[in-house]
Amino acid sequence: MTFRPCAPRRLLLLLPLLACCGFFLSGCALFREGGGESTAPASGQRGAKPYTIRGKTYYPLTSADGYREEGIASWYGKDFHGKTTANGERYDMYGATAAHKILPFGTKVRVTNPRNKRSITVRINDRVPFVANRVIDLTYTGARALDMLAAGTAPVILEAVGAVKGLSGGNLAGAFYIQVGAFGSRENADRLLASLRKRGLPARGFFAPAVNLWRVQVGPYPDLRQAEKAALPLEDEFPAQYLVAE
Repeated sequence: MTFRPCAPRRLLLLLPLLACCGFFLSGCALFREGGGESTAPASGQRGAKPYTIRGKTYYPLTSADGYREEGIASWYGKDFHGKTTANGERYDMYGATAAHKILPFGTKVRVTNPRNKRSITVRINDRVPFVANRVIDLTYTGARALDMLAAGTAPVILEAVGAVKGLSGGNLAGAFYIQVGAFGSRENADRLLASLRKRGLPARGFFAPAVNLWRVQVGPYPDLRQAEKAALPLEDEFPAQYLVAE
């Protein structure tokens, strides 16, 4: 998959984490003291604030420019018809809309089924699907256009009809870390950090005073794709891992 922000490996994309500064003087100085954490940039747009579902926090993008993603599409129909969507509209199963975890509301996305080359352009107005491997939920109309009504799901390619700042070729450049642990005890965090480094993994640790926890992260990686690749062999050991963009 090109860009899997959350569901496939239960990874979350946090934008941004404030840079850490200053070293602790005690112990072996494995940790730096952080200046705290912040969420996504402030925005007046509805649906731009971080939100939490089933214990996972999602950080909507502020732009969809150049966005491209591959994964599995599903669809939702009559059980939700007429109910309120996340952006306040009424869900219309016969409309050309769709649900996505982090794309800005109003984003137009071309959804293509690579198996039959059929496609449809839809507008994002809801926040789902929160199921592993699912990247978008379509309406009845969207599912019919892609010939996936009977199967219920289909592989798809998503392309924003428009390009996320810093996004290039379906990838996102930056400093990415895989957060693998958060501890109330520095000693526990220190042990995990030492273990990761002993295995040859790049890792860092710091204290986040905003949540009073010691965080342990693997990285950095220069782009989202490399961070996701590095996270794959760690998912069984750290099932609650998620990505942090600094």
